[in-house]
Amino acid sequence: MSEAPHRYTAAMADEIELRWQQRWDEEGTFHADNPVGELRGTAPSLEEATAAATSSSEKMYIMDMFPYPSGSGLHVGHPLGYIATDVVARHQRMLGKNVLYTMGYDAFGLPAEQYAVQTGTHPRTTTEANVANMRRQLHRLGLSHDPRRSLATTDPEFVKWTQWIFLRIFDSWYDPDAPNADGVTGRARPIAELREELRAGTIDPFALADRQGLEIPASWQGRSAAEVPGASDAEIAQLADGFRLAYISETPVNWCPGLGTVLANEEVTAEGRSERGNFPVFTRRLRQWNMRITAYGDRLIDDLDRVDWPESVRSMQRNWIGRSHGAQISFPVTGLAGREGAGFDVFTTRADTLFGATFCVLSPEHSLLTDVSALPEAWPEGTHEAWTGGAAGPREAVAAYQARAASLDEDERTEEGREKTGVFTGLFATNPMDGRELPVFTADYVLMGYGTGAIMAVPAEDERDFAFADRFELPVIRTVRPPEDFEGGAWTGEGEKINSASAELDLNGLDKDEAKARATAYAEEKGFGRARTTYRLRDWLFSRQRYWGEPFPIVYDPADPETPIALPESMLPVDLPEVADFSPKTFDPMDADTEPQTPLSRAEDWVEVELDLGEGPKTYLRETNTMPQWAGSSWYHLRYIDPTEDEVLVRPENEKYWLGAREEGGVGGVDLYVGGVEQAVLHLLYARFWHKVLFDRGDVTSQEPFHRLFNQGYIQAYAYTDSRGVHVPAEEVVAEADGTFTYQGEPVTQEYGKMGKSLKNAVAPDDMYEEYGADTLRVYEMSMGPLDLSRPWETRAVVGSQRFLQRLWRLVIDEETGKLTVSDELADLPTRQAVHRTIDGVRRDMDRMQFNTAIAKLIELVNHLTKQLTSTGSVPREAVEPLVLMVSPLAPHLAEELWVRLGRSGGISRVAYPVADPELLKAEQVTCVVQVKGKVRHRIEVDPEISAEDLEAAVMAEDRVKELLQGQTVRKVIVRAPKIVNIVV
Repeated sequence: MSEAPHRYTAAMADEIELRWQQRWDEEGTFHADNPVGELRGTAPSLEEATAAATSSSEKMYIMDMFPYPSGSGLHVGHPLGYIATDVVARHQRMLGKNVLYTMGYDAFGLPAEQYAVQTGTHPRTTTEANVANMRRQLHRLGLSHDPRRSLATTDPEFVKWTQWIFLRIFDSWYDPDAPNADGVTGRARPIAELREELRAGTIDPFALADRQGLEIPASWQGRSAAEVPGASDAEIAQLADGFRLAYISETPVNWCPGLGTVLANEEVTAEGRSERGNFPVFTRRLRQWNMRITAYGDRLIDDLDRVDWPESVRSMQRNWIGRSHGAQISFPVTGLAGREGAGFDVFTTRADTLFGATFCVLSPEHSLLTDVSALPEAWPEGTHEAWTGGAAGPREAVAAYQARAASLDEDERTEEGREKTGVFTGLFATNPMDGRELPVFTADYVLMGYGTGAIMAVPAEDERDFAFADRFELPVIRTVRPPEDFEGGAWTGEGEKINSASAELDLNGLDKDEAKARATAYAEEKGFGRARTTYRLRDWLFSRQRYWGEPFPIVYDPADPETPIALPESMLPVDLPEVADFSPKTFDPMDADTEPQTPLSRAEDWVEVELDLGEGPKTYLRETNTMPQWAGSSWYHLRYIDPTEDEVLVRPENEKYWLGAREEGGVGGVDLYVGGVEQAVLHLLYARFWHKVLFDRGDVTSQEPFHRLFNQGYIQAYAYTDSRGVHVPAEEVVAEADGTFTYQGEPVTQEYGKMGKSLKNAVAPDDMYEEYGADTLRVYEMSMGPLDLSRPWETRAVVGSQRFLQRLWRLVIDEETGKLTVSDELADLPTRQAVHRTIDGVRRDMDRMQFNTAIAKLIELVNHLTKQLTSTGSVPREAVEPLVLMVSPLAPHLAEELWVRLGRSGGISRVAYPVADPELLKAEQVTCVVQVKGKVRHRIEVDPEISAEDLEAAVMAEDRVKELLQGQTVRKVIVRAPKIVNIVV
């Protein structure tokens, strides 16, 4: 039997979709107008254009987290979020909004560089080819992007402004006392203003450094604030440089010899290995660029309450930033040769437990232990055998322990339940609260990268400290009364204070909060402590030893190679040089003692450059590190707004229009940002930091980059492994009759996981376009389940979405003749009610991004109208046209085609979305029986959707019911909405 000539098939879908995509491109259907600039639209005057584009109700800025252009292209799991944002964008246009919606490509980074190393192909060549392929795949999907705004982070005009923002951050310091917007205190200021304040003596740099946990330059250590105003310009500049938000320091970094580069904390797995390549990562002290994101710790936490994000993501950011309020306590140390007055600081959230401190622990990397020859030569009298590690003295014990600790990664050192190890240093610390002498140990569970690298150990109230005390025969003093049924060990719960008194301070009997406050105040009064807030967050390591990244716009004078010099804006962008060898020098993955050697350092003609930076032509040396991939993704939301702007980062009018706060006290930002939850503490945190610096410096009016965040789920699919545990191509696996699976005749094991290249279970969207069409793929992915949940892919199920669209097509077009099957007769009441109830429900679902339930409602309406078509031979136009409009955001090509065939012109993209008639939403009344003492005594007509509470209220308000109950006491009302109410008296 031959197929009907006018049936909606994959071939017809292909023709329709390509034709409409071409028309959209030619007509600029999805262009979004800016208030000012090249993209301001076609209003007769600038004033009219601005007025037309500044109504708060007329704009919508929608973004996807932009993809990395992989050589393998997209699989059907990638577009899940993209289709969803396109549905929203199309729907919002039909609601009359000016919608900014486009797509960019995160094109710098390691994968392209590694491919270049393997093949000898320039990473730009492969990246541009990958971008072109991905752009083609997304365009074929019918995404309604504004192509004028599309970009790649590798575009020279984009690199220019990435480098400009870096210089903006480099030129900034954080003033914690400066007034800001919305009652916020603290903001970034130009470094020149800090120099002026230092010269004027209005800022104490030593106090400022102490508040921010910064080190004063070595040349200023031991000097006082009184000396600053009289210092030379060079000395003041050096002092101010220590407060820059972008700075170079020799700090502990994550060195990955196998990749030949250093990594940010967020790029290292919990197992202490690189996310890319799974190589071992070691802690080394190297000279690297950092960004002082820690200065924004409070604002990054506090402003999470002002954005519309999933609570899970906000919680992850709060935990990652890890703000703790407590006290910093100074412990004097005795026994360190040549170090009179030596000591160390600890941070504690419970200053009230100082009375329970019985020993202290230093990280093996602590500065007091750097020179082990300063430790006592012999064990002090009374040293327990368990404290010595079997060594003859503290020097040998500590040196041996440091060597062992250096071989472990952070995860191994802090592993839960691991037996505590450590050795006595031979030193004693004085407990400043009561004068007791406490032995000082070194142990690997204390890390230098967190807090001060030293702890006061209170074993009665901390499980790790208790385990250490138990292992090394140390005393336990309880300062919190445990419950009577407590069986021993560390009590970490609440309780009144005990054993917490000295001649000058008595905390006994107090609760935790009051005891903490009194203990902290006492420490400040006596000068051995101060209130302090600490953060788990560490400054952002911003150097990469790679080729394929943004060059730093920084040079160095060979006469002063330690001081970075910023290039002027006129010299931007700094382009990458052409090199023959793209690879950083890699090493034996286990060789922790190696040093980075960057690819750019080999480009000698580029590194050594003659420039005139105001002192005449001179030779300078360029920075040979590059920026991390996160740089471009930290600000691309701004470039989408003004993609052609070359004079400023973004025009103020356009930024305020698209990102400005829409309500008093709002933080502004992108209206809807969709992407994976895996970016919670990487891209999202970095982008917020950059945006806040730009806000402080007056470059943007919005305080947050992304107002609303939505995390889509993933598409999962079956994967298969052979007897070696190696994944085999899923599309080549055969399902046998007995329920088993084979690959090339050999049995394989089925598993389930996220679709992707690594599991060899990817399905290409190009295959779906060819077999079903883009609209079918769109409808299928949106109908698979709630958008925020992961869902299983089943290629055989795609046909169900195709059949739905075929039924919709048949409502308008006769498959045999190609003629319209639509009549201009009025629809009957049940049909009109069905249409308007669908409109009402679908509008609610679209607003909530519940596309799967919206599609279910549309299917119900199509089924209703199909029955009418079968019985009468036609469907009323007043029923079909709203249906086509509702389908348009989901299956836009088909909807456009049907709209034209219905005799409409001008395209469907900006036709008003249908609105339900309230009169047609009213449900038919049902009869509710009212029983009193088990007998039917009354009846009322009610809405079938009435709630139990409303039904009870309605019944009890009836005059007849009041009459029946007069003089009686109601014991209970039993409601079975909407049909029965039983009143027990």
